[in-house]
Amino acid sequence: MTTDSEWPRLTADVPGCGGAFKLVPEDFEVEEIPAYLPSGEGEHLYLWVEKRGRDTREVVRALSAALGVSEDDVGVAGMKDRQAVTRQLLSVPARGEPKLGDFSLEGVQVLWAKRHGNKLRTGHLRGNRFRLRLRGVRDVGAARETFSRLSASGVPNYFGEQRFGRAGDNADLGRMLVLGQRLPKRPERFQRKLYLSAFQSRIFNRALADRVRAGTLSTALLGDVLRKEETGGLFVCEAPEVDGPRVASFEVSPAGPLFGPKMTAAGGEVAEVEARLLVGEGVTLDDFKRGGGETEGGRRPYRVRLGSPELTPDGEDLWLTFELPRGSYATEVLHELLKDD
Repeated sequence: MTTDSEWPRLTADVPGCGGAFKLVPEDFEVEEIPAYLPSGEGEHLYLWVEKRGRDTREVVRALSAALGVSEDDVGVAGMKDRQAVTRQLLSVPARGEPKLGDFSLEGVQVLWAKRHGNKLRTGHLRGNRFRLRLRGVRDVGAARETFSRLSASGVPNYFGEQRFGRAGDNADLGRMLVLGQRLPKRPERFQRKLYLSAFQSRIFNRALADRVRAGTLSTALLGDVLRKEETGGLFVCEAPEVDGPRVASFEVSPAGPLFGPKMTAAGGEVAEVEARLLVGEGVTLDDFKRGGGETEGGRRPYRVRLGSPELTPDGEDLWLTFELPRGSYATEVLHELLKDD
């Protein structure tokens, strides 16, 4: 199976800059950019939480136990890395507020709490702000060139290796579920969702890799499904000469397949290319119906804009700060810089 480090890179002609990453959690800081802030009134309590060396699920379990609510009652906009310093919003039923003082988990602190009318749900964030430290960088010039190109043309929107599990077999297990095959061990609901998503993600990565190799990441092809940057609306490209300048200006971007029955269909040769991806996996579009609500399908942009990019030398190290939309991986910026050397 192709590993994340083997996906083709947009800046493959620029040497890797060298350096070490994540030697300590403080080398990787992530802060959510909320879609909205709590109003101060309502039946839910929003918590702005900072954690170090803990994953989001650990925090959810600890909050559930301390406040006497079920884990399903704890709302999360997005999952955050364990080996990092992260700040994110979580929500709990307001009835748990009197017990908030009982919550204690090493490496985690609640910075503020405020009420709101609705539960926080997956995707209720605009994106994430990152501050990353690369230690012992050998070639600052190469780093600047790569970072400048990504700032201008966007970052290939690969799903990161985290998506595929420590053993790298999540996508294979998801494929078995899509084909109606029995897994070695019956998955919990969360695991089932993870496996199915990983399978969709692997096919998307392969489609994206083809675009990078072909040099068409920022090109409107006849039959492409294009996504509007401002609204997320989708439409099929019928006139590349008209939509090409819109892609160049980042008004719209080509969007790749997350296969499922509700996925917006491409046209022409693009549809044929996507159909061959399914043949390569030995599945059909109808097979995804077995995933139910977990594999309805959709479209994901092949590239994302690098927001507020800054590169700052610090002795032999580099600090990188930037913003990415929700669902995009900062590690993909690092793969472009390091070339995994």
